[in-house]
Amino acid sequence: MGRERGRDRAQGGVLLALALVALVVRARTFGNPVIGFDEQFYLLVGEHMLHGAWPYVDIFDRKPIGLFLLYAGARLPGGDGFLAYKLLATGFVIATAFGIQRVARRFAGAGAGLVAAILYILWLNLMEGEGGQSPVFYNALMLAAGAATLRVVERRGRLLPCGAVAMAAVGVALQIKYSVLPEGFVFGCVLLWQGWRARVPLGRLAGMALVWVALALLPTLVAFGVYAAAGHGQAWLFANFLSVGGQAARPFADELEGLATCLGILLPLLLVIGFGRPWRHLGRDVPAERRAGFRFLLIWLAAAGAAVLFYGRFGSPHYALPIVLPAVLVAAPALARWRRGGTVAFVLAIFAAGQIVLALSERTKGGAAEARAVAQAARPARGCLYVYDGYPALYMLTQSCLPSKWVFPGHVNTQDEASAEAIGVDPVAEIRRILATRPGAIVDDYPRFAFGNRATRAELRDVLARDYHLAACVPTGRSRVRLVYRPGPGPVPAGCPSAEALAAIP
Repeated sequence: MGRERGRDRAQGGVLLALALVALVVRARTFGNPVIGFDEQFYLLVGEHMLHGAWPYVDIFDRKPIGLFLLYAGARLPGGDGFLAYKLLATGFVIATAFGIQRVARRFAGAGAGLVAAILYILWLNLMEGEGGQSPVFYNALMLAAGAATLRVVERRGRLLPCGAVAMAAVGVALQIKYSVLPEGFVFGCVLLWQGWRARVPLGRLAGMALVWVALALLPTLVAFGVYAAAGHGQAWLFANFLSVGGQAARPFADELEGLATCLGILLPLLLVIGFGRPWRHLGRDVPAERRAGFRFLLIWLAAAGAAVLFYGRFGSPHYALPIVLPAVLVAAPALARWRRGGTVAFVLAIFAAGQIVLALSERTKGGAAEARAVAQAARPARGCLYVYDGYPALYMLTQSCLPSKWVFPGHVNTQDEASAEAIGVDPVAEIRRILATRPGAIVDDYPRFAFGNRATRAELRDVLARDYHLAACVPTGRSRVRLVYRPGPGPVPAGCPSAEALAAIP
């Protein structure tokens, strides 16, 4: 009894330590409402859900409903929604890190398990995971699924209930982002293989498989059922599955560059694994079940890497975040062989690198001061604000109405979304409709996005030249300016880009 209380106190201390680390390394972001365009938009959707809006019907996007429910939940208590969602995300990070140390210590000891958990927290800052990107949330669920599968592999848990937990966790994760499907499929195959090795009768194993598949599909089927019952089944199907086929591919060279960036960020962790060869530290003196468990972690890492490659989008480092979770687990036995000084130096180096990345990101995208300045200049006296290119958070910061179902700027202003097959409406027709409502203010960005939609840009340029004047230019870095246009004639502020530069369509 005394030994169990001691273990509980130790684990309570670990949880507290991880919570402090997470709060410290992410604190820089708490006061910044514009750390990521995606999560600004997710919060906007969550806010409008609380006022009766239906994702896909009233506001278009492709993310599953679970992600928007998380953001709506963060917004539910009121107060500062930007801080609330970051605190919710931090809670998920702490839970994931705590689970990591519990799994990793089985293969590497308590100290290395704690280091692996801390490295997970730190690596998020290197890969745009400092806020509420979807992997920050679903990694916790995939860890639960992986840990349940690991119990079966190590023969510490019964096949049917552990498999049910694993597949139920995958099912919920699917409603945060569908990209977890390959990992979930691999977990299911591992469970079936374990049943086959344990000589479970085929009929019983098939029954288990049906239960697991049903649990994995249940959250998605419930989401569709709710929408279908409300008469929105087609909108749900289009947004969740059909619209992705209408997206155009980005240039291969740019995707290759993004992939190289992701690999570069992951390289130190991969080198720890490659040179440390942690599988060699689990020799014949280690129980066979433990060795089998570590082989499962290697399979998980391979599955996560394959899933990222299969998804095929590398425009942002956060697409590779799912790799970090199994990578720190696999690296833990190698870290256990390091001397304390080397471990501390490595952790501090990753911490410093993450803080530098956050500072550079804020310098490039702007922070709280710039967001407030743009919002003050863009607050419409009448009608709605329209953000053609810029912070989606401006709709909340200005308390503006929404001028369109397609309020995420990239759905109207980029080449890869430039078709009705991709977003459900002709972008040119939609921007004409928006501009015909005479928005009270229009926000644009300079320099122009390299993969912008030239047709919608031309429509905007003509209306701005005829009916609006450039009212404010807010620098958000050495080479980026947020532009605010207001109706009617007026003086152009000093320091803005030239009229010729603004009129050009790249």
